[in-house]
Amino acid sequence: MLQLYKQVMLIRDVPNAHLSSGDIATLVDFIDHPLGGEQGAVLEVFTVLGESIDVVTVPISAIAALNADLIPAARARTS
Repeated sequence: MLQLYKQVMLIRDVPNAHLSSGDIATLVDFIDHPLGGEQGAVLEVFTVLGESIDVVTVPISAIAALNADLIPAARARTS
């Protein structure tokens, strides 16, 4: 179950935002598609030190809730 203001992970790459599958972000809003398509999710992306670096919108099918079986990892940000 996806909840606002909780961390989620991307389950596919978002190349135009330089994000990769497995990256973690905070879900800040849900938005309806203007033409009736798939609902969107607004995500705020942070560095591992908690600095906000981007806000992106992705299809809701591109994210998943975190679970106890996941291991966090870090990677360098590409621009």
